[in-house]
Amino acid sequence: MTAECRLYLITPPTLDDLAAFGKALAQALDAGDVAALQIRLKDADDMTIAAAVDVLTPIAQARGVAVILNDRPDLAARLGCDGVHVGQSDTPYAEARKIMGREAMIGVTCHDSRHLAMEAAEAGADYVAFGAFFPTTTKDAPTRAEPEILTIWQETMEVPCVAIGGITADNAEGLAKAGADFLAVSAGVWAHPQGPAAAVAALNAAIARGVAARQA
Repeated sequence: MTAECRLYLITPPTLDDLAAFGKALAQALDAGDVAALQIRLKDADDMTIAAAVDVLTPIAQARGVAVILNDRPDLAARLGCDGVHVGQSDTPYAEARKIMGREAMIGVTCHDSRHLAMEAAEAGADYVAFGAFFPTTTKDAPTRAEPEILTIWQETMEVPCVAIGGITADNAEGLAKAGADFLAVSAGVWAHPQGPAAAVAALNAAIARGVAARQA
C-alpha cells in the first residue's frame, strides 16, 4: 500500500440488475484508485450472494481490487473471496480466521471504540473500521465516531484503519487528513448525481488533498 489513504468501495445493499451494476462497477474502478470492494447485500440468500460474487469478482480482481465479503466467512472461503469483514455481532474474528486461513484479509467493525479496535488488532485483524462519521442511509449505524479517533489510532498503531459511514466527496478530505488509511464509501459513489465514475474521481481528489494537508 503506497498511498497514505485509499478508497474502499461497498456495494449498494441490493443489486436488482447484476449485469448493469457490473458495468457501473467497471466504470467506477477505471475512474481512479480503489483498494477494495466489499460485497455487502442486505437480507440476501446464499444464492444471491454467490451470484454477485461470481459476477463482480472478475471485474474487481482484473483491476487489482481486493474482493471482501461482508459477514460471511463460510461463503467468502467457499467462493474464493480475498477476505471477509465481520461486525461485532457476526462471526468472531478468531473463528473467521480459522475458516478463511492465514492469507485472507479480515477486517473488523469497531464502531467508535479504540478498545475494540486494539483487541481486534492484537488478535491479528488486517484492518479495523471506525464509524459512522456522518449520518448514513445505507445501514443503521449504532455509533457516531469523531475524526480524532483516526488521528490517535494512526499515531499509536500499525494496523490500518478504515473510516465508514456517510462518506462522500464533500466530506472525505477531513477524514483523510485526520489519519484514515481507507475510506469506505457506498451511497457516496452509487448515488452520486454525476454517476459512480465521477464520484470515484472526486473522492480520489478529496483524499489527495486530505493526505497533503496531513503531511504539511
